[in-house]
Amino acid sequence: MCIASTCLGPLAAAITLASGLTTPPTATGSAPAGSTAPAAGCALPGRTGWTDEGHDTDRVQFQRATGVRRVLTLFVDFPDARATESTRPYAAQLAPAADWMSRASYGRSRLAVTPLHRWIRMPADSTSYGFQRGLTFETHEEYVRDAITAADPYADLSRYDMVHVVPTKAARAVSFSPTYLHDPATPGITADGTRLKWAVTFGQDIWRWGPKVVAHETAHTFGLPDLYSFAGDTHQHAGGWDVMGDIAGHAPQYLGWHSWKLGWTHDAQVACLPVRGQRTVRLTPVERPGGTKIAVLRTGETTAYVAESRRAEGNDEAACSTGVLIYKVDSAAQTGEGPVRIMNPDPAAVPPTGCTQLDMAAYKPGQTFTDPGTGTRIDVLAEDRAGSTVRISKG
Repeated sequence: MCIASTCLGPLAAAITLASGLTTPPTATGSAPAGSTAPAAGCALPGRTGWTDEGHDTDRVQFQRATGVRRVLTLFVDFPDARATESTRPYAAQLAPAADWMSRASYGRSRLAVTPLHRWIRMPADSTSYGFQRGLTFETHEEYVRDAITAADPYADLSRYDMVHVVPTKAARAVSFSPTYLHDPATPGITADGTRLKWAVTFGQDIWRWGPKVVAHETAHTFGLPDLYSFAGDTHQHAGGWDVMGDIAGHAPQYLGWHSWKLGWTHDAQVACLPVRGQRTVRLTPVERPGGTKIAVLRTGETTAYVAESRRAEGNDEAACSTGVLIYKVDSAAQTGEGPVRIMNPDPAAVPPTGCTQLDMAAYKPGQTFTDPGTGTRIDVLAEDRAGSTVRISKG
């Protein structure tokens, strides 16, 4: 979970994202029925200066989401919370994350995790680092620095892209798992001649969320925002779709939009309608590699509607509903303020036990989504084992 003080910290106003996108299509343009358009016409620019849904991710602040990410896992205890057990059960608790991420990214993102199997003694008590009082960026960086400094005699930090810091179960004060993202404007943390830019400091919630907390926090280092709400009903916008929302959700596979943003889905797998017109699109489920993954209707400079096919398989094997998921993306919305909002075809329906109304939001053949304000219409035409067919149109 990316806490506001860490993820909206001192960098939020300082970071300027370099836009590589073309000028957005005008509202007066049109395209003939069935025409195609380059996917770039539906890519949205980021407008928050931080984690958001824009495609122009700052590669100084955030690491690449493709290829091998080399991770060093440190196990730490404290003067007031000493470890008495082996580190191996801790490593085993998080180890499945590597396969989970590989499956989620169609093999395009791999975590090469190296556990340092010894307890590293932190210089201060577990209660001194602010997890219980409200963690600030500065205190969080101090926590990471202390762990790196204590571990430096035992590992060559220059060999790794990021670090995981795992506390002993005895450190109850270290309760949750924020992501550390470096501030390029400050000296930061250096070890073995290398700047440490990214870390996940795990808390006791790993024993509840397991490897999916790795998937959530690692994606913050790639530039993804939180889909859960920082105010009001926590899961009012995205429900249990995508691990960036409810980590315990039934359908945690990353949204097709996120897969495209991160480079796991290629432009050729995106059906784009940037102006007025109509397209019929055959969608392959996002849980599987290959095929067209998302159909996108651009509705403004920073907004779009997306349709994708979802199935109860792979990382989504426990999905509450299957079919076509339709959602609105706003790349100007801050993390935690609903940058993705799932559309629900039947908000009055009573979900089965263990599922929420939004968990049941997949559209079925014969159902239609419309937004008169933007002229958007998405018709679900057909569905079979291979995927879903939709017609997207904008008047």
